[in-house]
Amino acid sequence: MALPFFNGAKLKDQTVSVDLGGRTTKAVQIQRKGSGFVLSSFALLDAPVYEKSLSPEMLGEHLKNVCQALGLKSRSVTLAVSVGDSLMRHAEMPMMPVDDMRQILKINSKTYLQQELQGYVFDCHIFSASLNQTANGGKTTGAVPKSKVLVAGAKRQFIDELQDGLKRAGLGTDAIVPGVIGPVNALELAMPDVFSQNNVALVDIGFKSSSISVLQQGELILNRVVSIGGDRLTAGLAEAMNVSYAEAEGIKVGMPTEVQAQLESLMMPLGRELRASIDFFEHQQEKTVSQVFVSGASARSELMLQILQSEMSVECKSWNPAAAFELQLPPQQAGEFEHIAPQLSVAIGAALAVI
Repeated sequence: MALPFFNGAKLKDQTVSVDLGGRTTKAVQIQRKGSGFVLSSFALLDAPVYEKSLSPEMLGEHLKNVCQALGLKSRSVTLAVSVGDSLMRHAEMPMMPVDDMRQILKINSKTYLQQELQGYVFDCHIFSASLNQTANGGKTTGAVPKSKVLVAGAKRQFIDELQDGLKRAGLGTDAIVPGVIGPVNALELAMPDVFSQNNVALVDIGFKSSSISVLQQGELILNRVVSIGGDRLTAGLAEAMNVSYAEAEGIKVGMPTEVQAQLESLMMPLGRELRASIDFFEHQQEKTVSQVFVSGASARSELMLQILQSEMSVECKSWNPAAAFELQLPPQQAGEFEHIAPQLSVAIGAALAVI
């Protein structure tokens, strides 16, 4: 599923994909090989520290560091932007080319998205060709044919600043992709049967917020952002134990069973919000979600997965977004890849939007 706000090339043989996280930037280099894909390097770097917004100057320097960490001289990259900097909505729109849909949304977003979004740039993914024909057994009616569309949007100023930062780093733009699409794309390649045949939820636990996407046999039915992420868990643990933030982070990752009671209390609100999203889907679609696939740094903790599973009453598991890839990693990275793989779902899935 490709939903790039800015797409410099329709299909690439390879790309460097960068997930601009709140605390950690994740990057991968991916290329086509026959009918498959190769992952040849990855990098995790501390994200730049800033007060209000990431300036083009800071982004440019950061992207230079990303390319250096990957050990390559890339000419262009794909950027995945966070759920806080982009939006995703379902809409019904008249049947027309995607470029025309983007222009209509730019002029009149309120009609289709129930919100006035001035100064935004949009892109669309068409799910079904004609709702009128579907509702009438394939027979056309006098009404204007409509399409079921997934709309992505971001502020034009934000997109312009990203492209400015890329230019300062001496890089072109393969695409700028909403991060929420990443895990969806990655799951389709990693577990095609699960993706196409089951009703599943994808939970990506980020630094400031978490996203949940519910798929019904490969179609993205629901996506929601919850303002609870790893930062709140660590800060809450630091306060409960009267230790520093850094100490709390180390305990959360390295010794979670020592603070199980505190973690259960802190993760309860997240579990309830995610459960509410699944309940909404199950009520609306009269279908049951069979599994929840969790990504992000927190997915590395078996205890956190167990806590989520208890709160959500659905099997929760971490997963490898590069399961279908051939790995050609440097020796020092090959040994640690399985451990950090759940953190790369957004970057990998964003790359799959353009190659």
